[in-house]
Amino acid sequence: MIQWAPYAFVRLFLALAAGVLTYLYVGSGLPDLRGVLAGSSLVFIFLHIWSRRQPTPGPTDATGLLAMLCLYIAGLTLTQQATETRRPEHLSQLAGSIELYRAVVDDYTVTRPATYATTVRVSAVRIAGRWQPALGGIRVSVPRDSGVAAPRYGDIWLVRGGPALAKAPLNPGEFDYRRYLSYHQIYHQQFVHADQYRAIGFRPPVYLKAISMRAARVLDGVFRQYVGSKREYALASALVLGIKDEVDQDTKQAYANTGTTHIMAVSGLQVGLMFTLVTWLLSRFFGGTPGFRYWSAAVGLLVIWSYAFLTGLSASVLRAAVMFSFIIVARATGRQSNMYNTLAVAAFCLLCYDPYLLADVGFQLSFLAVLSIVYLQPQIAGWLDFKDKAAARIRPWQSKQVQWLWKAAGRATDWVWQATALSLAAQVATFPLGLFYFHQFPLSFLASNLVAVPISSLAVFVGLGLLVAKGVVALLGLFMPVSVLNGLEWLPRVIAWVFEHMIWMFNEYIFLIGRAMPGALITGIHVTPPQAWLIFAIILALLTFKALKRLPWLGVACALMALFAGSRVWAARALTTDEELIIYSIPRRSVCGFWQGAVAHIVTADSLPLSETERTYRIVPGTILREARQVTYHVGWQQAPIPTAQPTPHVAVAVWRGIRLAFVSGKVDGARAASPVDVVVLRRNAWVKPHELEQLFGKKARVIFDSSCKSWYVLRQDSVLQKAGFQTHDVTSRGAFVMRPRLLVGPAEALVETE
Repeated sequence: MIQWAPYAFVRLFLALAAGVLTYLYVGSGLPDLRGVLAGSSLVFIFLHIWSRRQPTPGPTDATGLLAMLCLYIAGLTLTQQATETRRPEHLSQLAGSIELYRAVVDDYTVTRPATYATTVRVSAVRIAGRWQPALGGIRVSVPRDSGVAAPRYGDIWLVRGGPALAKAPLNPGEFDYRRYLSYHQIYHQQFVHADQYRAIGFRPPVYLKAISMRAARVLDGVFRQYVGSKREYALASALVLGIKDEVDQDTKQAYANTGTTHIMAVSGLQVGLMFTLVTWLLSRFFGGTPGFRYWSAAVGLLVIWSYAFLTGLSASVLRAAVMFSFIIVARATGRQSNMYNTLAVAAFCLLCYDPYLLADVGFQLSFLAVLSIVYLQPQIAGWLDFKDKAAARIRPWQSKQVQWLWKAAGRATDWVWQATALSLAAQVATFPLGLFYFHQFPLSFLASNLVAVPISSLAVFVGLGLLVAKGVVALLGLFMPVSVLNGLEWLPRVIAWVFEHMIWMFNEYIFLIGRAMPGALITGIHVTPPQAWLIFAIILALLTFKALKRLPWLGVACALMALFAGSRVWAARALTTDEELIIYSIPRRSVCGFWQGAVAHIVTADSLPLSETERTYRIVPGTILREARQVTYHVGWQQAPIPTAQPTPHVAVAVWRGIRLAFVSGKVDGARAASPVDVVVLRRNAWVKPHELEQLFGKKARVIFDSSCKSWYVLRQDSVLQKAGFQTHDVTSRGAFVMRPRLLVGPAEALVETE
């Protein structure tokens, strides 16, 4: 039985988080809950006061359960009130077409190869010639044309035209960017051309954040100046400041494959390093001074929040700073009865500030990793004691040098084992999330983290030393002549040389691990949300069995494992006989997929193969969803094993599992005999008339506009074909077209269409 008394705030956090989760899954249609929350809170206060005035202990259990219920309703209510779409002035609630809108840039600007991407918050819109207050976030993209400056946090824009609702995933299994944006209260997207907007002012929503972001860019300029190699500079900026704009895709993939992506994100690792260093230095040199516990806590808070400020106050570093702030305050006040309550208080406060943080991957990974380390790391580390083993090898007759070597070997081996235990502990709790979100698991995480993390941790301190040295030199330059200042430049240059080579060292090690252990990355894992919850439940049941030593908990774990295995077998069985024809939505491409269970043939109708990016983001998620075992890519119909014919130069007819498809890329007036088909795919703005399609392919054919068609062409041709009685589907706006044969092989009439 779990004793909740020592973990009071853990219980309160779980109740609040349960309310938030309930709203995220099923609560969007609930009425306003503020009255319910106020009523239940009043009942709780009354019952609590009444129970305390009784001569004998009152119904404390009922009071506690009512408190949990109030927090559960509070979680629902907080999430409901944080959802902007419920407000009448939100963009999604406005009637009429938006002509102009005024908005402020409210996020960091992400630099992409062809565009700048950021978020703007709307304050007013003009509809039918009248301005009115409005609310809403828009994810905008601006082309990186010559003369176009990158959007700046705090810029006030006047934008012509209205945004569109964020698109749902366009292809099977594709990342749901619309849902991701909604968790950040962004429900619209817009591509804004350079002549479509104008900056009319500058008023940052939070001036402190604007100054912080400016400071981060200035410090980034120091790395750009002193770190010569482009790759090392990009990693230096990502490691110390969290700016990852210049990190190339190959480097990101190498770190993802080895389980070391966290190194490139300023979050708990860097803030924890600062916290550890400050605590050690202060206790080492000033541990005996009066009031040490209180003023050292103040210094720790100052250092952590100063670092958060200099890194731009990003969400990840703020989350880590809040978590460590609670740890520092708990230690200073002597109220840190256990770390679990401290973590629960930090998570509780963060959810009260923004309940949607519970859906944030970084929030989940950070708290679960720390929680797992606090609980499991001491237990795993206790399995082996290398210091005692080394001490047992020391004999009185051995020389002092030999005895010293045994002691040093014991300390070094023990340090390696402690680091191994920490890495293993962190993986236990984050393992299900890694499978669910990233569909992979790197078996090489131990080998990569044991070397890369210590070197990168030292590199963080060296990088901060470089920034301090440059700051001192710049400050002295205000009072000294240029000749003396040039002589002082050797200090930051020497530190920069060490810094760059440390980054080069752990970066090369990461790539070496990737090359040496190519089979250590397990990819293509698809785990549904219920299956992820089942994995968590299995881990909890096993940990409970280990702690309590009671067989029923092992039985629960085995039952959950059987349920998980059964769900996997059932899903695999359902996919075995599943067949799908998919016309994919990939910008400017004509791509068709023929799926039979776990085997697929992907055909590009044009002459160019798919790029690695197109495969990764458009095709691969669907293969993971179906747990495909064999996916073959073909360029053109001649290489594909699909029977095809070409009655005219601009028409290709394919037959697959009883489905007849016609791909039209130009005029069809040269065709003679009619050949009824089930699907007609129009490519490259093929200008065909309705009577020509009816004559050649029949009127029952479904007309599909693939992604190679321009928007103006689809808009015009779609209305013409619908008036003529054809059913149409535009994959660019409505997503991939999916058709399933009802029979394994059958006539065209036995078809089921899904969109």
